[in-house]
Amino acid sequence: MQLIDVNNSVTEKQFLEVPVSIYKGDANWIRPLDNDIRNVFDREKNKLFKSGAATRWILKNDNGKLIGRIAAFVNEKTARTSEYVTGGLGFFECINDQYAANTLFDAAKEWLAARGMEAMDGPINFGDRTAWWGLQVEGFAPPTYQMNYNPAYYIQLFEAYGFQTYFNQLVFRYDVEKEVPLLFREKAQRIFKSPAFRFEHVRKAQINKYAADLTQVYNEAWAKMGFFKPVTVEQTIATMKKMLPIMDERLIWFGYFKDRPIAFFVMLPEINQVIRHLNGRLDWYGKLKFAYYRWRGVIDKMFGVLFGVVPDFQGKGIDGALIVATGNVVQPLKKYKTLEMNWVGDFNPKMIRMVENLGTTVCKRYRTYRKIFDPEKPFYRAPVLE
Repeated sequence: MQLIDVNNSVTEKQFLEVPVSIYKGDANWIRPLDNDIRNVFDREKNKLFKSGAATRWILKNDNGKLIGRIAAFVNEKTARTSEYVTGGLGFFECINDQYAANTLFDAAKEWLAARGMEAMDGPINFGDRTAWWGLQVEGFAPPTYQMNYNPAYYIQLFEAYGFQTYFNQLVFRYDVEKEVPLLFREKAQRIFKSPAFRFEHVRKAQINKYAADLTQVYNEAWAKMGFFKPVTVEQTIATMKKMLPIMDERLIWFGYFKDRPIAFFVMLPEINQVIRHLNGRLDWYGKLKFAYYRWRGVIDKMFGVLFGVVPDFQGKGIDGALIVATGNVVQPLKKYKTLEMNWVGDFNPKMIRMVENLGTTVCKRYRTYRKIFDPEKPFYRAPVLE
């Protein structure tokens, strides 16, 4: 076998091509947009390179055929937020061969250890948790946009190497046409009676204003999470502007109390229903195809990106009011049939209860693994949020 650094345009292209043979014949796999992957490793576009580092490898067999790939990275913003100084690996793809997988894992481990890491999490992203995070372990259906998909045998490859479950991420499915449960409607009516509260969806023309509101709520709502690092308004503006080409204003909602932003619910159209037709390319022809399939109305699914309520308004019915306000606008559209609520960590029981009470079902499960480099040191699961 040959382990090769990705350090030029040829090896970068091969890095992108590895999954093509792995998933040949798998109707569920949707090839990600090549540029979405490239951007993770672009020093000009990924600001984590200012303090962190990343590298990639491809693996070939003795005949020169591509049989695997992996990336390793150090994110200084999160490396020291748990018991161990922890790096990450991701974008793992491999044939069903433990030796090949171990070769890739070893490369990542040695590179991370040389940079002072004591453990590695994977498969994760060199960026936000909302993208490319976790190994799929249940519900092997087509993935939503920028969510991982993998063969079931990857579970064995990871666990045989010594990875342990750090936490699970649940994906819940909701039938949009179904009436919002009475529990939520009762909460909403109590809130709606007060003129101090209001709920509204974004307007693209005021994207900077809503970015500031989202930043305020996010930084308050996530402050207790161990991995949390505050975001800036500038960062949120940049993220929301990236969403603009696919954004449906009616799917992103905010709650306010006396003009103070206290909650948000961010959803996007499930554009993987279009991307599956593009073979990874969004060049001029890909953009034409994207516009054509979107015009044909192939997108009938939404996916939830973020949901948050500031701490002093949690448990007071704001979640129900926000959901009902959203449903009052989205359901009459009859455009979207299903909603997949991504990324509900099993360390967040309050969020799980809220989503379950909505009448959802778990349709997919992802797993974030951790490997401690020193086998004598104890393993800890992600702490549960109170």
